[in-house]
Amino acid sequence: MKIRKAVFPAAGLGTRFLPATKSQPKEMLPLVDKPVIQYVIEEAMASGIDNIIIVTGRGKNAIEDHFDVSYELEKILESRGKTDLLEQVRAISKMVSISYVRQKEALGLGHAILVAKPLVGDEPFAVLLGDDIIDAEVPCTQQMISAFEKHQSSVLATQIVEGPDISRYGVIKGRPVDDGSGRTYQVEDLVEKPPFAEAPSNLAIIGRYILTPEIFEVLEKTAADNGGEIQLTNGLRLLLERQLIHAYRFEGKRYDAGDKLGFLKATVEFALKREDLGSEFAAYLRELKLSSSVLRKKR
Repeated sequence: MKIRKAVFPAAGLGTRFLPATKSQPKEMLPLVDKPVIQYVIEEAMASGIDNIIIVTGRGKNAIEDHFDVSYELEKILESRGKTDLLEQVRAISKMVSISYVRQKEALGLGHAILVAKPLVGDEPFAVLLGDDIIDAEVPCTQQMISAFEKHQSSVLATQIVEGPDISRYGVIKGRPVDDGSGRTYQVEDLVEKPPFAEAPSNLAIIGRYILTPEIFEVLEKTAADNGGEIQLTNGLRLLLERQLIHAYRFEGKRYDAGDKLGFLKATVEFALKREDLGSEFAAYLRELKLSSSVLRKKR
C-alpha cells in the first residue's frame, strides 16, 4: 500500500526551550526564517505524502494559524507591492492537506499516535518528530518508504550513536538484512534509554517511523510507564511479538532541534546553505574573534 498519511505529534510542552516556549509552541521556533515543523512537513511532501495529521494540545494554535490563510497579511503585502513575500505566504497555506486532532493530556508519544487513529484509519502511515531535522539528498522519509515497500513491515529510522550518548535514545537489537542496501536490520528487540553498558547495540532510534495500522491495537494494550506515559517503544515491543519490524540506517545528517545546542548548530548550518545569506554569514563567522578569556571558560 502507498504511504499517504503522516502523523506529526506536536502536543509536547517544550520545557527544554523555556522561557521561549512559555507562550509559543516549540515547533514554531524558527530555523533561520522558517519554523521547525515546516521543514519536517516539507520532507513528508517531498516523499510523496499528501495528507498531514498534526496532533496538537493546549497553546498550539500558532501551528494552525501558520498553515492557514492570513487574509489581513496577504492584503497588506499586496498593497505594498511585496509580491515575493506574498507568494511565500500564500504557498504555505496551499502546501498540503492538513488535519488536526487534539491530545488533551501529554501522555507520551505512544498516546499521541493513538489519538490520531480515527484520522489514519486502517492503513500504514508515517510518523515524523519535529525535534529531528534531517538534511538528506533523498528525504529521510522517502528512504523509509522505500524500505517499507521492500519489506512490507513497520520500519524504524536508526542512526549510529557511539559512547554514553546512546542512553538518551531508544535502541534496537537487530541483525543485518541482505536486501542490497547494507542499511537494513531485522529488529529482534528494542530498549528505551538503556544504561550505556546494557545497550544492545549502537543503533539509536531516530524520529522517523513507518508503522502498520496494527500499532493502534497494541498501543491500546500498552501499559503506561512510571511517569504515566504510553511509550511508543513499549508498544513496538508488543507489535514485534505479532509481526516483523525492520530498522533502516538512513543517509543524511540529523540535527537534534529539541536540544539547544543542536538547534544552534542547525541554525548555523542551514544559514550557511542559503544563497541569500551563506556568503555573508560565512564571512562574518571567519571574522568573529572570541577573547581568550571567553574561550578558556568554554573549554
